[in-house]
Amino acid sequence: MAIGGSGSSVAIDRRIGDSFFQPELTMKLTRMPIPQGPRRRTSRSRSNALKGVVVGALWCLGGLSAHAASDDRAARFYEDALSRYERQDIDGAIIQLKNALQIDKRMLPVQVLLGKALLAKGEAVAAEVALTEALGLGVNRAEVVVPLAQAIVAQGKQPLILEQPRFAVAGLPAGVQVQLLLLRSSAASDLGDSREALKSIDQARAIDASTAEVWLAEVPVRIRTRQFREATAAVDKALVIAPNSAEALYQKGSLAHVLGDLRAALAAYDRTLQRDARHVEARVARAGLYIDLGQPADAAKDVAEVQRLAPGEPRAAYLKALLAERAGNAAAARSGLREVTELVDPVPIEFIRYRPQLLMLNGLAHFGLNELGKAKPYLDAFQKVNGSSPVSKLLARVYLAEPNAPRAIELLETYLRAQPGDAQALTLLAAAHMAQGRHAKATALMQEALRGRDAAEFHTALGLSLLGGGRPGNAVVELESAFAKDPAQTQAGVALVGLYLRNQQSAKALAICKILLQRQPANPGLLNLLGMASAQGGDAAGARAAFEQAIKLDDSLFQARINLARLDIAAKAFDAAAARLAAVLKADEKNVEAMLEMATLSERRGQGADAQRWLEKAVDTGGPRELRPGFALVDLHLRNGRAVPALEAAKRLASNAPEDLAVLLALARAQLVNADATGARNTLTTATRVAGFEAPVQVEIASLQLAAGDPAGASYSLDKALSDRADFLPALALMTDVELRRGETGKAEQRARQIILKHPKRAIGYSLLGDVSLARGQAAAALEAYRRAHQVEPSTDTMLRLLRTMFTQDATKPALQLAEQWIKAHPQDLAVRKALAGGYARTGNFSAARAAYDSLLKLAPQDGEALNNMANVLLRSKDPAALQYAERALAKNPTSPIVIDTLGWVVFQNGQSDRALQLLRDARLRDPGNPEIRFHLAAVLAHTGRKTEARDELEAALKGGRGFESAAEAEALLGTLK
Repeated sequence: MAIGGSGSSVAIDRRIGDSFFQPELTMKLTRMPIPQGPRRRTSRSRSNALKGVVVGALWCLGGLSAHAASDDRAARFYEDALSRYERQDIDGAIIQLKNALQIDKRMLPVQVLLGKALLAKGEAVAAEVALTEALGLGVNRAEVVVPLAQAIVAQGKQPLILEQPRFAVAGLPAGVQVQLLLLRSSAASDLGDSREALKSIDQARAIDASTAEVWLAEVPVRIRTRQFREATAAVDKALVIAPNSAEALYQKGSLAHVLGDLRAALAAYDRTLQRDARHVEARVARAGLYIDLGQPADAAKDVAEVQRLAPGEPRAAYLKALLAERAGNAAAARSGLREVTELVDPVPIEFIRYRPQLLMLNGLAHFGLNELGKAKPYLDAFQKVNGSSPVSKLLARVYLAEPNAPRAIELLETYLRAQPGDAQALTLLAAAHMAQGRHAKATALMQEALRGRDAAEFHTALGLSLLGGGRPGNAVVELESAFAKDPAQTQAGVALVGLYLRNQQSAKALAICKILLQRQPANPGLLNLLGMASAQGGDAAGARAAFEQAIKLDDSLFQARINLARLDIAAKAFDAAAARLAAVLKADEKNVEAMLEMATLSERRGQGADAQRWLEKAVDTGGPRELRPGFALVDLHLRNGRAVPALEAAKRLASNAPEDLAVLLALARAQLVNADATGARNTLTTATRVAGFEAPVQVEIASLQLAAGDPAGASYSLDKALSDRADFLPALALMTDVELRRGETGKAEQRARQIILKHPKRAIGYSLLGDVSLARGQAAAALEAYRRAHQVEPSTDTMLRLLRTMFTQDATKPALQLAEQWIKAHPQDLAVRKALAGGYARTGNFSAARAAYDSLLKLAPQDGEALNNMANVLLRSKDPAALQYAERALAKNPTSPIVIDTLGWVVFQNGQSDRALQLLRDARLRDPGNPEIRFHLAAVLAHTGRKTEARDELEAALKGGRGFESAAEAEALLGTLK
């Protein structure tokens, strides 16, 4: 099949052109609109685009905290957008949603609907931005995970669907699980993993096998793997379930088409279009069939209809080119091919890497236009997905025309080799491995070297490799050995000082510093270390003197200047600290340490945005080997409740240092905050291995494993800790907790009693014994154990355990009296004050609860939980001051669904229906499993006339039974809506 005239075009293998429209290449994900991605622009248009990006970024990130400056107009814009979206007026909906965001940039329902509307319009990148923003604002993952996955797939980022924790199936509602599993199946199939694709389909069917969709998903996977019998069975099953389904009929035609039964395929496509005249895929396939059957007039009609239904469809343009070529109209054929390239070229090739039709179509179009260089990337990408296709002949010709024959064959890069050698070579090799982050390899090399000779330098190198590998306890042993053998091992001494300071052992650090300074009294670096040890020991004057002496010896020693700034910050001399740090950065604009302290200073001054900016600059400046800015950024995000940014920062750390223990722990914490228990468990399993037998670290890991719902993993970590230190009390206590969680109450009781024997004057053993009794349902025994714990070691923890148990045993009055007595003796105990106030509220004594919360808020006026609880107490008392407290609570916890719900319910009671609807929609998206929130939203929806939506919310709230406070009211309201 030739397209174009001699000398200006290339003959194309007929089988390539004709097979192009066979459904064998038409997998499920190819039948999506071409996503709109970044376009290739002139320099002027790039400038305009950058301006748009900047404005968009400011639009998404700027503004006040959620709801702090809400406007009823924003809520009205949203409701109008929702109505437009339901009427399929997508453009109008997007305009109204953007109007709402101009008023309130953090309206969560707006971001969710905007993402869905943009996706419906084919703007995959913008849809991902909006939906990701919604996740960052706190939307429950179940609300956006499917459209977000669709946006990711539309950009050709299929691996992310299978790899990223946000697309994990666990924890989602059943219906959402099915949709996500089918998307995961398609992604796996695109990646060539048919086994995983079919596994996902089986998992979807295990949830719900009653829909045609879960059977039709199997068809493209089976076609791709040439398993036609299984594909036929799946189609037949779908047709039994939905005999009139246009999609099922189309898939049946697709299968017949692949098998070469063109008449049966044509009949199936006809039936598909009878059921759904707008089914573009059936028209495209039927047009290709008509061309193969020599019916160009019928093909032309279908092509024209496709172009009417989908004006930007490149396959229609290619079909026009084929028809023109067969009619001998070279100019029209070239015009059709040019139309294809103009439609596909602006789309980044990454977006269509798993859409073989588009890859081959654009490659063929460029090839037909004799644009071999432009054809190559598309044909190459297609070849990776379909290695046995005839395109390989075209691609080979492209390579030969370059000429670049070696590029036709890809060679495997050689692996790094470890080279044996003498002692010096081994040490240098270990240092090289450490520089590359291969600490385990360096450790193995040094251990082997020490077996040959016990040398101080080997101990130093081993200690440093262990330190780099996240095993500080083992590192201390080796470094102490090295320093004891040879005090000239300065590197070992300096590393020891750092470890001692990290463990708050300032006296040991001072001792090492003095030994080092005896040998090198004029060493400014050692004087700086002496100042750090003095500062940690509480000797601020001595620390300042040491830093100033170091600067006298070396004016360029920025570390000493930064440490002086730290002393200034501690003394609240913020201006002096800022001046010192600014001077350092003026002399060395890439000084990461100074940037970190600038971040600290900014946060102490209440300038959170500046703190984040300094840390992000430090991360970028420091590069992959400098981890401290990344840790600080993770901590900053976590402190401020920004879960998603914290996870992204932790992932960046992990990509730079995947075996670093501190990095692994930071990543696990971020994963837990993001409700990614599976990811946290995997991360902590690696951390357990890396940490070796370091008891305190293993206890920390075990605590995180329990938070991730992995008691078996925690048990393993604690076994490692106890094998190192059999009497380590934190490990013993946590192991008891683990045994309780695993239902091993006998073991837990035995261990708790062992702790009591070893530590009779510590509360922990008695508290654990109380936990065992509670697990067995022995409330009286538990109460007695908690009383004993409080007697031997009175504390907030023992008091709270005792109060909690008394409240559950209907001993409310004695519990309140006990709490009152404790508060008299410990007036600053905020935790017990909260328990006391909550106890009053539970008994209906709202006046006492109000007084208790009032006293608590005088001590802690910014306590968001107390503010929220006070608002609820005042609401029950019909006190208008509830609104003030609810607003203050939300200002402190702007992402908490409970707090947002409280304010929404309060403003509704105050007659502000529009704002209430905005707030309660936000809360429901953040916590859709909370029936109380859904009842509140339903009440407002019913009040504003949205009865169908209200009924849906009430039915969802009552689905789990009457186990929430307002269940009776919810049932009554539902009865009025039926």
